[in-house]
Amino acid sequence: MRFHIEGRKVILASFVLMAVLSFVVSRFINVQGLRYFLYIGFFVEFVWTVSFFRIPNRQVNRGGNSILSSADGEIVVIEETFEKEFYNEKRIQVSVFMSPFNVHVNWYPFDGEVVYAKYHPGRFLFAKNPKSSELNERNSLVIKHGNGKSILIRQIAGVMARRIVSYANVGNKAVQGDEFGIIRFGSRVDFFLPTDAKIKVHIGDKVKAQQSIIAEF
Repeated sequence: MRFHIEGRKVILASFVLMAVLSFVVSRFINVQGLRYFLYIGFFVEFVWTVSFFRIPNRQVNRGGNSILSSADGEIVVIEETFEKEFYNEKRIQVSVFMSPFNVHVNWYPFDGEVVYAKYHPGRFLFAKNPKSSELNERNSLVIKHGNGKSILIRQIAGVMARRIVSYANVGNKAVQGDEFGIIRFGSRVDFFLPTDAKIKVHIGDKVKAQQSIIAEF
């Protein structure tokens, strides 16, 4: 396991803050029980911050027609919807909610090419809110498969997420299981699939990026 480069400054800042707060507590809190309670709280917060930026070592579940999940989390939406940002047609939407305890790195779902990439500023509604897909801060990518079909992936910021990072640009080669970005602190990823895609997940399923197949072409 390793840690994401985007987390280095955050982890360092968290360590400094926890150290300062611990010093303040040691100087000004005389109740021993309360002091130890605060120390434990600071330690748990720091461990959570470090774990948030973890990158697990996984074997990519490669498959030519497989559409792998780009995110760890829970399936919260499977429905037919009208996608109006890029396709202007009906698509099957599959959404993965990423809790603050999930890995938040995002990976390409299949081999192909990035043909569209656009960042949208927006609000920070709770990521499970259906309106978050269109109103929240978000970043959209369209990946085209070698078979000519494509999907739109939308990284969505949530209540806690305040930064979406995407390394994908139009013309980039997408390699199944390779990283294309990260969303910091609780968020969601939407997939807009062709209507003839074979959905392999159900509402409430827990999925893992690089391994769980959400659909097949």
